[in-house]
Amino acid sequence: MAKLRVGVVSPEREIWSGEADMVIAKTVDGEIGIMPEHAPVLGVLVEGGVLQVKRGSDQEDLVAAVHGGFISVAENEVSILAEQAELGSEVDVAAARDALQRAMASVDADSENAEAAIEAKRARARLRAAGEEV
Repeated sequence: MAKLRVGVVSPEREIWSGEADMVIAKTVDGEIGIMPEHAPVLGVLVEGGVLQVKRGSDQEDLVAAVHGGFISVAENEVSILAEQAELGSEVDVAAARDALQRAMASVDADSENAEAAIEAKRARARLRAAGEEV
């Protein structure tokens, strides 16, 4: 069976690259699942989304918090160009929970605080990527 070549990059660094059976990402148009032989597509990633890379039964799936950017698919190659991204295994859970609490307190104090709402989305995504309940 064919595999996907997947690359996840942010402006700071290459997050991950390798082969996969499937990639699941959240775009502004909804969740998209990419398998080998998928039609070409270009999508805009949502703020505070979670990316899943299914690598096969013999390897652990990769999960990452992705904050904006693009997904491009062409000829079994998937490129994730994220504004910010963090592997679930790299998430500092205590810091993410603290960031979520601070952001929620700011949102509660000022319901029109868009910056705090974005920070809350990011913190939730980081926690989900780390496998935590939110």
